[in-house]
Amino acid sequence: MKQTTALPAWRAKWIDPEPPHDGKERQPAAYLRRRFSLERAEDATLFITCHGLYEAHLNGRRVGDFVLAPGVDDYNKRLQVQAYDVTSLLRPGENELLVTLGDGWYRGNNGIDGVHNLFGKDLALLCQLEAGGAPVLVSDEAWEASQEGPIRQNDMELGETYDARREEIGGWHPVAVKDFGYANLVATETVPIREQETFPGRLFTAPNGEKVIDFGQNLGGYVRLQIRAKEGQRLTLWHGETLDENGNFTQKNFDPGPRNKFGGIPQRIDYICREGENDYTPRFCRFGFRYAKVETDADLTDARFTAVAVYSAMEQTGFFSCGNEDVNRLFLNSLWSMRSNFCDIPTDCPTRERAGWTGDAALFAPTAVYLMDCYPVLRKWLAECRLAQGKDGLVQNIAPPIGVPSVISNIIQGSAGWGDACVLVPWALYEAYGREEILAENYDMMTRWLGFVEKRAKKSRLSNRKNPYRRYLVDKGFHFGEWCQPDVDNALAMRTGMSQGAPEVATAYFYRSASLMSRIAQILNRPQDAARYRALAENIKKAYRFACMPEGRITSDRQCAFVRPLAFGLLEGDEIRAAADALNALVEKNGYHLNTGFLSTPDLCRVLAENGHVDTAYRLLLQEEAPSWLYAVKKGATTIWETWDGVRSDGTVHDSLNHYSYGAITGWLFGGVCGIRLQAGRLTIRPCPHPSLGRAEAKWRSPVGVIRSAWAYEGNKLTFDFRLPIPAFIELPNGKHYEARAGEVQDEILL
Repeated sequence: MKQTTALPAWRAKWIDPEPPHDGKERQPAAYLRRRFSLERAEDATLFITCHGLYEAHLNGRRVGDFVLAPGVDDYNKRLQVQAYDVTSLLRPGENELLVTLGDGWYRGNNGIDGVHNLFGKDLALLCQLEAGGAPVLVSDEAWEASQEGPIRQNDMELGETYDARREEIGGWHPVAVKDFGYANLVATETVPIREQETFPGRLFTAPNGEKVIDFGQNLGGYVRLQIRAKEGQRLTLWHGETLDENGNFTQKNFDPGPRNKFGGIPQRIDYICREGENDYTPRFCRFGFRYAKVETDADLTDARFTAVAVYSAMEQTGFFSCGNEDVNRLFLNSLWSMRSNFCDIPTDCPTRERAGWTGDAALFAPTAVYLMDCYPVLRKWLAECRLAQGKDGLVQNIAPPIGVPSVISNIIQGSAGWGDACVLVPWALYEAYGREEILAENYDMMTRWLGFVEKRAKKSRLSNRKNPYRRYLVDKGFHFGEWCQPDVDNALAMRTGMSQGAPEVATAYFYRSASLMSRIAQILNRPQDAARYRALAENIKKAYRFACMPEGRITSDRQCAFVRPLAFGLLEGDEIRAAADALNALVEKNGYHLNTGFLSTPDLCRVLAENGHVDTAYRLLLQEEAPSWLYAVKKGATTIWETWDGVRSDGTVHDSLNHYSYGAITGWLFGGVCGIRLQAGRLTIRPCPHPSLGRAEAKWRSPVGVIRSAWAYEGNKLTFDFRLPIPAFIELPNGKHYEARAGEVQDEILL
């Protein structure tokens, strides 16, 4: 893909390839073609986008490697245009451009509700080919189209039906010119979605007699199949994440049940063979799976099945290893859940919802910046958040939209910790990459969000009228709260949040965002804003302490109630030690199991270790019984689960098995265990070793260069080995600290 910020002076027209239809029934893929002549091919660029998804071939060769193009957006407000250098694909004389269009996010099933035709019921193509700076081909009424090709149905969630007997396409007919305009078009500034790692499948017979393929890795992508067959033989693949308690294929952990007339989320490929060799890769769908069930009347003896991971082209930048193989697997699981869900935008899961939840991104962004070069993907997604923001400043829970607003969906918007992603994600990117542009681009969204929360706080409940700072206490509005805590009824918690608010969670996040906004305003040279947000944060802190810390202490039996104020800086003096000790006691009382949920889990080990409870932090990390991180590892997980017991002890499965959120513990492996902390170009190395791991090494290909931090227990000493691309402040566990110049640094502590 050619990087450009400029769009052409459009001479192209939008063209609709389909005969008129009411949009109620699913349509086959559309094929469009145009033959044209060139005297010579020089410096040629193809600008292209569509309603739906496209795949373009010029003279029989694929244009670019962007799959699922043009990506996902709120298409009514923003539609990306890709530019490709196609000079090498052209030839003097006769040429042909063939474009295939699929439903995609535009009119396919979206989200858990399976809403289709979300942005419209008609596919359309817009493209312009320029050579030597002048248009030589545009989409217009001279094109022809067909619906008689091999892709008979396609959908991101439902799957694809492909009839290989129809690859010689006929039935060409004229296209219709449409006036969709160009106002929502933007040049692509992010990275493409690409085919990445591949995994060969192992075919086996399940206990119930079904044929099942195990690819060994849960991922987001699709399956390439290669089979020799007779014409008309059929092969169906059903994609799922796990096996059930009896060892049989299942989809019930993510199946939402009946949603519409098109069914649930079958993640199904139906392939009809041609005579002889068949080699097929889906074009317009993407699934979450490790296993595939095969139904066929063809001979599978020599058939080959290969899982292809499909996600945004992000370089892996974080590498970790230690003396505990389960922790090493935990790191890989977090990495694979990120790969599975960073597909043009960060999503919650690649199966059931596939939604850009703000809360997930907010808590995982500080970890994501270690693992992969995700700046372009998160920057692009933040643009979606800006588009989705309400006039009153409310930040939606999901961006871009995956459904039609309803009374219920409108009520549950603007949850604390979710809406705060508009501040937390830019801040995480700024600290890692040191680019002020990410703060400037989102500053207006941040200020409007804080304004919305301020107005919400001023409508304080009468029950808090004795709080002298009640105008800064957020005790109204819907909040998910500490979502997915173990041993807590989430449905009840949601209803409680709707009726009673969540003042501890919401006010803490109000403080966190306001205090960060003071720093952001200062960085952007807005001193008046900085002073205002600093004063606002101080008042929020007072409101929080009055409401949530009677007599200057926290009274709760939930770990999250201590983690949050410790992590956000809401405590003072001796309160910090008292809260950390109380948190430690709760963890001990719980048998060294966590009971935190969605929001506070990423900070749990960090606040324990930083406040004198390193042993407890490591015992939590290495806990093997649910709820814990290693429980899933011991159950054979290759990704992070949505809930702590996604596969229960009796083998029953539930909920998504590929959510990156709880993988945020990986951030502590880098920033805590190995102590690598980069804050806008300022590097600190503060490792937190423990003999239970024996050794640990983290390497980060950071924006300032490769950073390496390693430690190992060797007899009666603890050795350290650092690689510093820039000067750094080093602090060792025994209190020794110093400024180190760039280069290789070794040190040791006698035990």
